[in-house]
Amino acid sequence: MDGQTEFAPGQRLMQFLIAIVMGAVAIGFFAIKGCQSGPFGRKQIVEMSDTEQVDLGKQAYQEVLSDPKSKVVDRGKIVIAVKEVTDRLVAATKNPEFLRMVKIPERKYEWDVRVLDSREVNAFCLPGGKMVVYTGILPVCKTDAGLATVMGHELSHALGQHGAERMSQAKLAQIGVAAAGAGFGGSQGDKERVMTILNAGAKFGITSYGRTHETEADHMGLLLMATAGYDPAETVKFWERMKAQSKGSSQPEFLSTHPSHETRIRDLTGWIPDAMPLYRASKNTDRPKVLPLE
Repeated sequence: MDGQTEFAPGQRLMQFLIAIVMGAVAIGFFAIKGCQSGPFGRKQIVEMSDTEQVDLGKQAYQEVLSDPKSKVVDRGKIVIAVKEVTDRLVAATKNPEFLRMVKIPERKYEWDVRVLDSREVNAFCLPGGKMVVYTGILPVCKTDAGLATVMGHELSHALGQHGAERMSQAKLAQIGVAAAGAGFGGSQGDKERVMTILNAGAKFGITSYGRTHETEADHMGLLLMATAGYDPAETVKFWERMKAQSKGSSQPEFLSTHPSHETRIRDLTGWIPDAMPLYRASKNTDRPKVLPLE
């Protein structure tokens, strides 16, 4: 009896370790299969092709635009101003020097933009190039260069395939957890312990790329807007305005997947010298123009 009592914990430990290894092997196989070189040479896991990302973006785009709550603005000065900015940014995505600096290939996306009448201070670009700008963000942008700061950042999420990468990371975590659960033969309580460990690893390791993506998009977006002929220094002015608007409402940086406004301003200021040659080489270096608000 004493021998059996001493053996059981060891057996459970072995099963526990085997389950962890099985989960890690499954994760590793998936990671190797989808690994590619991402922005600035960073290794990333993207399982989806460009075509699949375009199709996914189209579907999500239609869902957004067909939502009864969505009020699409289809004409007027605001639409013209937004389209001018996004057209310049899209053209800049093909610039060879920009692509060389960010170390990505040219994306064959189906770019399009819509303006939604809403107080929401937001804008986004879906995988594959579909963009949405809410009128609520325009007063904070203030100028076309401010809007180029926002949309350069959002386009960079698509160019960097961040959405597809996040989905691949989530799938990778699910595969690892499922493999470990299937391979563990202990009690239900022991299985739950394995799942907790792997899920914690997924949360704080595999899927904790939110801040990395945001910082990467800030860097790429700065270079993109400079290539399009917008003064890189305007990025700092935009984030100072955003900081003033959100004063007292932002949570500490260590609790957020987004960099703090102070961190963004510091990083962007440091990157501006690298962006200036792109700006000076552009043919559209006109002064910032105030955006129409109606």
